[in-house]
Amino acid sequence: MDTCSCGMAQISSSNGFKQRSSPSLAAARSKDVDKEEALQMEAEALAKMQKERGAAGNKQTLDSSSSTRQKVQDNKQDHDLMVFPESDAKRMEDKLSSIDIEKLTHAELEKLLLDDSFESSKGPALPVMPILNPPVSSQFYLGPAGRRGQWTPGMPAPATCTLPPIYAPASFTKQTGVFQNGFHPSVSSYHSTEPIYFGLPRQSQYISYPLAATTPFHPQGNVPIYPPVITPEMAKVFDKIASTSQFLKNGKSSSDLEMTALKSAVSDLPASESCRDISKFDWLDLDPLSKPKMDSVETLYKAEDDGEVTSSMTAEDPWDAVLLEEKLLVTCHMERKLNGKSSGATVTRSQSLNIRTTPLAKFQGQTTELQKDNGTTGTLTEHALRQELEGQNQELSAFSQAVTKLRTKFPYDNLLTNPGFVLSPIMLQRNISGESASIKVSIEIKGFQQPVTFTCDVSSPVELIIMQALCWVHDDLNEVDIGSYILKVCGQEEVLQNKHCVGSHEYIQNCRKWDTEIKLQLLTRSAMCRDLARTEEDDRTPVHLTKHLYKVEKPFRNVIIRSSIEELLDAYHKQIDIALKNENQHKAVEHVIKTVRKICFTLDGVETPAITESVKKLRRVVNLQRTKNTEASLKRGEDSSKSSSGSLQPENPLKVSLDQLTRAVEDLLRLHMISCSSSSSAVISPKDTQGTKEAWTATEHLQFTIFAAHGIFSAWVSNYEKYYLICSLTHNGRDLFKPVQSKKVGTYKSFFYLIKWDELIIFPIQISQLPLESVLCLTLYGILNQSSGSSPDSNKQRKGPEILGQVSLPLFDFRRFLTRGTKLLQLWTSSLPSHASGLTSKRGNMERIVLQVDFPSLAFDIVYQIPQSVKTAVGHSIETLEKPLREHLLTILSKDNTIGLSKEDKQFLWEKRHYCHSHTSSLPKILASAPHWDWASLPEIYSVLHQWPPLSPLAALELLDSKFADQEVRTTAVNWIEALSDDELTDFLPQFVQAMKYETYLDSALVRFILARALGSIRIAHYLYWLLKDTLHDVKFGVRYEHILGAFLSVCGKGLREELEKQTRLVQLFGMVAEKVKQASGSTRQAVLQNGMECVQSFFLKNKCRLPLNPSLVAKELNIKACSFFSSNAVPLKVALINADPLGEEINVMFKVGEDLRQDMLALQMIKIMDKIWLQEGLDLRMVIFKCLSTGKDRGMVELVPASDTLRKIQVEYGVTGSFKDKPLAEWLRKYNPTEEEYEKASENFIYSCAGCCVATYVLGICDRHNDNIMLRNTGHMFHIDFGKFLGHAQMFGSFKRDRAPFVLTSDMAYVINGGEKPTIRFQLFVDLCCQAYNLIRKHANLFLNLLSLMLSSGLPELSGVQDLKYVQDALQPQTTDAEATIFFTRLIESSLGSVATKFNFFIHNLAQLRFSGLPSNDEPILSFSAKTYSLKQDGRIKQVSVFTYQKRYNPEKHYIYVVRVLREGQVEPAFVFRTFDEFQELHNKLGILFPLWKLPGFPNKMVLGRTHIKDVAAKRKVELNSYIQSLMNSSSEVAECDLVYTFFHPLLRDDKVEGIDGIARPADAIPSSPTSGKVGGEVKLSISYRNSTLFIMVMHIKDLVTEDGADPNPYVKTYLLPDTHKTSKRKTKISRKTRNPTFNEMLVYSGYSMETLKQRELQLSVLSAESLRENFFLGGITLSLKDFNLSKETVNWYQLTAVPYL
Repeated sequence: MDTCSCGMAQISSSNGFKQRSSPSLAAARSKDVDKEEALQMEAEALAKMQKERGAAGNKQTLDSSSSTRQKVQDNKQDHDLMVFPESDAKRMEDKLSSIDIEKLTHAELEKLLLDDSFESSKGPALPVMPILNPPVSSQFYLGPAGRRGQWTPGMPAPATCTLPPIYAPASFTKQTGVFQNGFHPSVSSYHSTEPIYFGLPRQSQYISYPLAATTPFHPQGNVPIYPPVITPEMAKVFDKIASTSQFLKNGKSSSDLEMTALKSAVSDLPASESCRDISKFDWLDLDPLSKPKMDSVETLYKAEDDGEVTSSMTAEDPWDAVLLEEKLLVTCHMERKLNGKSSGATVTRSQSLNIRTTPLAKFQGQTTELQKDNGTTGTLTEHALRQELEGQNQELSAFSQAVTKLRTKFPYDNLLTNPGFVLSPIMLQRNISGESASIKVSIEIKGFQQPVTFTCDVSSPVELIIMQALCWVHDDLNEVDIGSYILKVCGQEEVLQNKHCVGSHEYIQNCRKWDTEIKLQLLTRSAMCRDLARTEEDDRTPVHLTKHLYKVEKPFRNVIIRSSIEELLDAYHKQIDIALKNENQHKAVEHVIKTVRKICFTLDGVETPAITESVKKLRRVVNLQRTKNTEASLKRGEDSSKSSSGSLQPENPLKVSLDQLTRAVEDLLRLHMISCSSSSSAVISPKDTQGTKEAWTATEHLQFTIFAAHGIFSAWVSNYEKYYLICSLTHNGRDLFKPVQSKKVGTYKSFFYLIKWDELIIFPIQISQLPLESVLCLTLYGILNQSSGSSPDSNKQRKGPEILGQVSLPLFDFRRFLTRGTKLLQLWTSSLPSHASGLTSKRGNMERIVLQVDFPSLAFDIVYQIPQSVKTAVGHSIETLEKPLREHLLTILSKDNTIGLSKEDKQFLWEKRHYCHSHTSSLPKILASAPHWDWASLPEIYSVLHQWPPLSPLAALELLDSKFADQEVRTTAVNWIEALSDDELTDFLPQFVQAMKYETYLDSALVRFILARALGSIRIAHYLYWLLKDTLHDVKFGVRYEHILGAFLSVCGKGLREELEKQTRLVQLFGMVAEKVKQASGSTRQAVLQNGMECVQSFFLKNKCRLPLNPSLVAKELNIKACSFFSSNAVPLKVALINADPLGEEINVMFKVGEDLRQDMLALQMIKIMDKIWLQEGLDLRMVIFKCLSTGKDRGMVELVPASDTLRKIQVEYGVTGSFKDKPLAEWLRKYNPTEEEYEKASENFIYSCAGCCVATYVLGICDRHNDNIMLRNTGHMFHIDFGKFLGHAQMFGSFKRDRAPFVLTSDMAYVINGGEKPTIRFQLFVDLCCQAYNLIRKHANLFLNLLSLMLSSGLPELSGVQDLKYVQDALQPQTTDAEATIFFTRLIESSLGSVATKFNFFIHNLAQLRFSGLPSNDEPILSFSAKTYSLKQDGRIKQVSVFTYQKRYNPEKHYIYVVRVLREGQVEPAFVFRTFDEFQELHNKLGILFPLWKLPGFPNKMVLGRTHIKDVAAKRKVELNSYIQSLMNSSSEVAECDLVYTFFHPLLRDDKVEGIDGIARPADAIPSSPTSGKVGGEVKLSISYRNSTLFIMVMHIKDLVTEDGADPNPYVKTYLLPDTHKTSKRKTKISRKTRNPTFNEMLVYSGYSMETLKQRELQLSVLSAESLRENFFLGGITLSLKDFNLSKETVNWYQLTAVPYL
């Protein structure tokens, strides 16, 4: 009988098994072999050989076998298979029994192994059992196709032939078999008779190939069961062999083996070797992957473009090496012959001794039928597969049906939900004064040349305004249908809502804010443009989730394209036809393999084991030489096989191999299509008749196999040495227990690079304990290759593992079935290492790799049944608790958020949950405190949820956070949130879009709610589109958002869809222009802008287009002449558009590229919500709210506020030191508001808006505040822009924070607030506004924490964790009272106003901008007290300079000025200039800026203990300043002769007016007197309250203080509780300097006084002025009897100061 050299694991095709082969992995490690595995493989080999012997039924075959055996004994150059007689078994046992295994040395054992007679007596023969003998697969596989179960003992199968290995056998490591997470492999989690994936961690590094489906074997009658063929003696031999040098030397190879080792291992093989010599150690290592890993890195996809095919003649793998070395090998077609009812199978050699079922087994039945119908190589087409897959993904199908059902609730003919135009948003605000304001309205009416103008009340309904307007048109309104008329906003495509009052519309409120005319237009509903309305055709169009996504740009590499797959499949079939017909099969087969490689490349580089094996087999078939004897033998063998099996037909071996390859490609394509279309949900297999089991009864542990990561980037191979996965099981955003780490493995190369684990992971949790929404999260880490590069990098050695990507998968699908089968999970990551490519968190530059994970397939489905809530007693009153418990519970409930809850707090709160019903808003805290969310815990949780009073919509928002994954909880929250109006929902829409990430499944109550609101409101639909489009960039959830966006576009209607497509195109055009302008040089930018805008103009020739910023604004063309760009680093465009409404004004927007505007969007959203809270509480801070929208990756559009300038631009009009001056802002406002009334109005706007900005920027931690991102409107409204730094992430200047003040409040702002240099009661108003606004926001702290918490997963770099939320929580002072918070914020105001750092920061920015735009010219001042800049060339060289003396001045306060004597070259008489100490310090500071690297002389310390403006201090400073000047003038000429120094010493106008240095003494009569008492006047504002046995006296403000000499006093307040003979009740405030209107906001506390005691006391309050050189004098006082106060309530009032006696 002719024989073949095939693997020991090769099984006869009559058994339904494929040949075992492996991928060509150039970089692989040798594999450890387990002893038990070795025994099993030996048994299989013996069984196969015995079967072959039984199949050879004629004499010729026997003769051939005999001659072959004789030939082997004489000459070891042949490769014939040894066929052993049945007596070999007895001889084997005798030989083994005669050997003392324990006494054998390694050398003796090796000699024994090399003995031919030992080789020829491996095992006993088995009786032949023809038809009733089950196939080999039946001993492991006795269930339906595609199922996996536990390894079960079965019946051995007949033996077959083996192929010789290339390398010597690999070693194995003896292990106990305990898994790295503590589980033993012997512990079964799934009790089933079907095979499962089962691999030992830390061992197997190679691909385990799947078994294909076979016909289940059902024994009939008495089938003999044979005992194991491996005797204990043989086991001892095998165990001993494991320690031989032959075994060990090819064991687990290290990663640093050179390629030369591989070549030498191949080249050392004899040219022609006996079969028995080659197969000495077949049972030890048959895996072609057992070869050293190569360090050299091949370029990935190298042959894709150049079309070159690596010839199979190159020894890419051990099999190819065999084929090259052994030219005379013969094929054994019987072993490759495929069963017609099976697609073939492979035997897995895994160290866990398990056989992997095929990942695609569920499709084998379909595949078989396809093969039957065709009768030839499967006609694999993409169209056929897509048809086959229709209905597979039931989740998407169910979601489509839900969306279709949702659309039926919004029929096209319902004008309420489908108006076709945008409604003007409503914002209700509280009117505290109770007075109704009047507004002037101008209404355009068709047929009237002039608008109709009249005055109405802001509370008037819009319908009333319409009636008043119709009175001008119709005489009898009874004949007019008022409801058919609407009021449209002029210049905008939006309509006022008839049922609301006119003053509640945002448009009206903005007109009142800006003091602009209210312009409306009266139209009939039929005359209003309804181009965005849905039509009847829209309602009839089927919902399609992907049909309308083709115009939406994809942020990542696109999934497979239908056309490309069809082309590749066509090419594949053509190549197969050529290969079958062409005589040069070698070349044709290589073209087939190349096409398969391209198909795998298109499918994300996924190469299944079946494809790898099929390609190897195909190459072997082509390379093996076929002789005539072989053909004859094959023919006879086939006839014999037919007689025994009756199922095999003689076929061309090439065609058989191509059939196998075709099925493998088909299976891959099918798996990939299902995986790509199923999002993160489980793939649903076709319905079958298998039973179900409820999850709560399943005691099996959760387990799965991590197989491999496909499509690894070549850059990773050179940069990372090892890879591992962290597997975590999460619920409610937290790990259920400690994550499990996989083993660390390297990369391997087949078609492409892959990371292969093939590792079983078992979690220590029973399935019954899994919450329904449990999510498996897999994070891929890479360990840097320390030896990569030409030189060692010490920094790299210290660097830890890097996160390369992450992917998650719900364990239960949307039908609540436990996931099963093979999953291809898309893991998005950067193709370059983070240390090489920089920041990887930036959106974009992302690629995906595919992670293959195999879950067990059981004989039954595990389904999760939702339990019913238990009926428990109604909640108890909290008052029934004991006082300590009640107080502790109230303390916990008073916390704003769950952030601060400790483990003990949660435990206590859950125990007392039934006492909390009266505190409705505490439900999120209680649910977050639930200890478990498994099936057994849900009834009690649901009971609490269903019996709880409904939450307010904004409070229910917290239940949509990641902390609450339960569907019932989230559905209940959505039901409560539905009470939100459309306009309120628009304010919170970004958070709702982000909350979709926390939904476990695609079809959820939240998604349906948002889609329903979008169907009923064009404004919501408009913003939803842009928000969803922006979230497509999300790495983990982009596919889910793609489905939601596809559903939205499918139901929104053709009109709106086309409008959104136009907007998208417009944004793309603006983006291209902005990129070109940014990249152009400064001189060519204007020309580039002009050309680009002309291209955009061509877009408007065909289209009018609404702006993404606001769907109400419609533009018809560009005003190219008015377009420009800004000079900042991002070079944003200023775009001027002409309004399509002739009654509207020009539209101005900014378009930015290169900056992520999502953070700006969030900050502006928070500020807008703050403003609405203030307005609803009756506090109008006149905030400027402008729109900002991110329209794509690092680009977006910003609304430009008209008539506004930056503070820098205002300040530099007064020189580069304008930021140090007090008057620039006030004078700028006066320029635009010339009359006193206008200026007062602008000043008032400034006070209110500045207060709002201070509070908002402090609470949000807005940083990087400088005078270029603070703007002022000419109406006095101040506002901030550019929110790139927030939540306390300050801009750094080296190691120092540039933002040192709590918020920006400078002296020039205070100058506008006070109306001058001195503090006035207007500043007290400002402080009160700040404190009131701050306390109002504090009441809504939970809202802001919830909104920011929902954005944690948005990818914003400065909002990524709880620490960022804690910043806001700390800023809001949650545990303080309003009075304490008032004091706190007052101190912040004082700190900000006194901060020199802010002014200096402004000054630095001014200098930076001047340097950016060029050097300052001579007329631009560089010192605050000098109008111009002077130089050495202008004034002449300074020969000598010194501080001559000092003088006392009063202007108006006492201070000292220093007289500087300056002598220049060419001058006889010196000049004298007069400079203050502060001016000297300004010179020094600016020299430090101009010469940062020079060592400047030290400057005298400004800080002086005690009083500064005294003679002793001035005398000391004179000496220090003189020394400083001398050192400065003796320094380097670059410093001493710079323009800054010469400008400082240039005589000013004030120097010329001085009467000489000797005549400056102040007249004696001008010295102020020192009275001990003076005039009395003014008022004091006090807050008096009593709680917890403590009296609180808050001294707030004093106004209009009077002094006898008219000088400003230094007031402070002193109080006593009378009677007080020992003056123990004395309390004092701090001293406020030089003001008649001080603000204190200080709390004076009297503790330990009972209410009765206080009613017998009087409060004496005195205001005094603190003087340094004389006695303090009395300014006024008041005595209050505390019995006249209701101390249980806070009393706030002004009290007149009188001349009362004081202590």
